[in-house]
Amino acid sequence: MERPLDYLNKLTQNDWLIGYSSHQFNQIAQELYLELTQLSACGTPPKIILAEREPLRFLASFIAACAANCPVFLCNSDWGTQEWQQVFDLVQPDIILGMGNGAWGMGNEHNNTQCPIPNSIMIPTGGSSGQIKFAIHTWETLISSVQGFTEYFQIKQVNSFCVLPLYHVSGLMQFMRSFTTAGKLYIQPFKAVEYSQMLNIKHSAFFISLVPTQLQRLLQNPELTEWLSQFNTVLLGGAPAWNELLEKARFHRIRLAPTYGMTETASQIATLKPDDFLSGKISSGQILPHAKVTIRNQQGKILNYNQIGNITIHAQSLALGYYPKTRENQTDFQVDDLGFLDEQGHLNVVGRNSDKIITGGENIYPAEIESAIQATQMVADICVIGIPDKHWGQALTAIYIPKKSDTSALKIQTLLKDKISKFKIPKYWIPQQNLPRNSQGKINRQKLQQIATEFLQNPIT
Repeated sequence: MERPLDYLNKLTQNDWLIGYSSHQFNQIAQELYLELTQLSACGTPPKIILAEREPLRFLASFIAACAANCPVFLCNSDWGTQEWQQVFDLVQPDIILGMGNGAWGMGNEHNNTQCPIPNSIMIPTGGSSGQIKFAIHTWETLISSVQGFTEYFQIKQVNSFCVLPLYHVSGLMQFMRSFTTAGKLYIQPFKAVEYSQMLNIKHSAFFISLVPTQLQRLLQNPELTEWLSQFNTVLLGGAPAWNELLEKARFHRIRLAPTYGMTETASQIATLKPDDFLSGKISSGQILPHAKVTIRNQQGKILNYNQIGNITIHAQSLALGYYPKTRENQTDFQVDDLGFLDEQGHLNVVGRNSDKIITGGENIYPAEIESAIQATQMVADICVIGIPDKHWGQALTAIYIPKKSDTSALKIQTLLKDKISKFKIPKYWIPQQNLPRNSQGKINRQKLQQIATEFLQNPIT
């Protein structure tokens, strides 16, 4: 398998980074690589926190660290004090790249704590719950994901239009696909896309990855909807998409590819191909070649087609654990999600096991109710949670952003009566101006519980 430095040397003459200087990328990477290898020659490779705000420096530093076999921790430069304290306590870095240190800052000496795998790549996850963890990946696990992607889509070069954060697996893997297949990479902040500040490229040759809230915003603008329809493939992941959003994308002939994956799997392990999406199929698609998915019951028995159970993943792209511990079972990874495989081998995700709400003895998955509420077209955003209730066990609670100021909960409830069972209609309705979502569109359910508790203790009269 080719190493990071091999790819870097190959691309020295290739103008692959659109909107940035590929020559400058190579220069920064080569210079930093030399400095890091000199430091590593003195002993254990230094642990690096990578928090460069500028995309070119972030990616060049990432490749230099990988080439020098240094453990590198990808971080969000916009994390707050509490989050950074968590990270520093956990990592105890030798080197910090970024975070206002000018070009880059270095510690004076190595600390005594070693990383379990010297050339590991730590990707953050779990930030939406307030507790940051780092999934331990390697160059090999990331390359396995790239190979599964290229084989699934039957392409040799991947051109990526990246509007997602590079420290996150969803942005990093777009870089990895382009960098290691000699494809082109166009990096643009999502806000610039919303203001139509894009270079003129051949969109039909590019993949773009979005989260549902981004897709929703683009489809609200006819000009951006037309722009999005020109892409070869629009990968959609990060959070569940609601039916109304998918139908709108299909109506506008967006070549959408809903995906299922996570930080721990180095992005997607299942994807619905655009032609299948446009023909009306609704699922997370087939499993990519580098992965295998089984559906199991609580006792671990593999279930048949169309039976709902726990999703268990076997993949060459699996993370080795969470820093600083590696997983004992390196082959299978049981996730919190519930789903089933249909006869075509398509993965259908029902919801998260931990999000399941039990009310009056009935099991309810919020995604179904949220989708029904979205379909009323009376809310801009919605999340359904369960709050403790003496009579029902848990009471269904809808926290939502009304599209119009005069939208009442009663109006929404009336529209829901013929759509879902009575016990699935939320008991409490809490309007908000915004919902606590992270940059990937994932909701912070802990904060929602706080909002609901405070609201019900002091209801607006």
